Amino acid sequence: MYEQHTSAPIVMISAIASGQGKTTVTAALARHFTQAGKKVRVFKTGADFIDPMMLQQACGSPVLSLDLWLLGLPACRALLAEAAHQADIVLIEGVMGLYDGAPSSADLANAFGVPVLAVIDASSMAQTVGAIALGLRDFGPVQLAGVVANRVASAGHLSMIQSALRDIPVLGSLARQEQALPERHLGLVLPDEVADIDTILNQLAASLIIDDAAWQAITRVDFSEQDLNLPTVPRLLEGRHVAIAKDAAFAFLYPANVQALMDMGAQISYFSPVADETIPDDADAVYLPGGYPELHAEQLGRAGNWQASLQSFLTAQKPVYAECGGMISLVDDLIDQRGDSWKMAGILSGTITMQKRLAALGMQSWISSAGELRGHTFHYSTFACSLVPAAHTRRQKTQDQGEAIYRLGSLQATYFHAYFPSNYVASANLFLTASQD
Repeated sequence: MYEQHTSAPIVMISAIASGQGKTTVTAALARHFTQAGKKVRVFKTGADFIDPMMLQQACGSPVLSLDLWLLGLPACRALLAEAAHQADIVLIEGVMGLYDGAPSSADLANAFGVPVLAVIDASSMAQTVGAIALGLRDFGPVQLAGVVANRVASAGHLSMIQSALRDIPVLGSLARQEQALPERHLGLVLPDEVADIDTILNQLAASLIIDDAAWQAITRVDFSEQDLNLPTVPRLLEGRHVAIAKDAAFAFLYPANVQALMDMGAQISYFSPVADETIPDDADAVYLPGGYPELHAEQLGRAGNWQASLQSFLTAQKPVYAECGGMISLVDDLIDQRGDSWKMAGILSGTITMQKRLAALGMQSWISSAGELRGHTFHYSTFACSLVPAAHTRRQKTQDQGEAIYRLGSLQATYFHAYFPSNYVASANLFLTASQD
């Protein structure tokens, strides 16, 4: 029998904007409490692949999305209830600023009575931290558990911050770090590519000063047995074998998407196009997720075995779903940010050009006869081609036309990243047929 669980504090870690150090602080907290012998669960708000990988490295368990728009209120409640029941502490990293977006991180926190922990970059201020914290608390308002002062210069600097916060506690502080989490054009560098990543995370945890009494005072969130109830997932892919490309070039894969495929009955296997591995002979469908094909263009261009197996797979009219980086790997040519041109698989006629500025960002929906499949887009490239899109996604905020969806035989390709748990029927159709009409 599931009982109310009151011992696990849950906090939303947010800030006034991106770039304040939310991911760094969340990772430091996760590693700190994990090293202290606590079972830590971490969630990420919004549509993000890279930060959850880093946070998983910090806490040692999968980091799932927790987003009111992607999942809906009941699913978010069930995930939180399960985490609160199993863990000693639950951390939710917000997206952008606390009140940015619709719904925002504040909306998510208030929906479940979750207190907010504000990360404030104090590197160029002192007492003004108090004004920022009061504004973050009162604008919504939200239940503000306290502040983590980031990039603190000295003990004296921290003392000035504490004196300005009035009744708001400093739950923690983090000094300016000589070695930060490394970044590239789409965000953080993947943890598997950073040789000393655990050393960096351990240093962050060691540098984090925690006020244990303030943490103990955080309001707990109660859940009931009913909060765990979710509809049964339909077994639409029973007996189907879905092969997923997974390597350094195809790394943007939601753990929830893989779980959704398995919950629908699919057998899952992985292969590496970068290593020139072929699609498994008994695969019924292929999933090419996003990633960094532009960083591995030479290897992908020379992967003749992988390309031949893909061509045979498509000739056999077996479904292939390619999103963002997966689509990029299928075009004729890829021009990287240095201007170098690389041959890709040549399945989709056209050229992808990487650029230094963002080409598209935001939540979108793919509407079909199966309903609304939600997800997002985030890319730094453009696709010049003569292909006529079979459909387009819709932008969440405006309902304007979004990303193109291309169909060629049994292939569907798009810049859109789908979040499978938002619509199981539409997601299953991606691996059963080449049509989402």
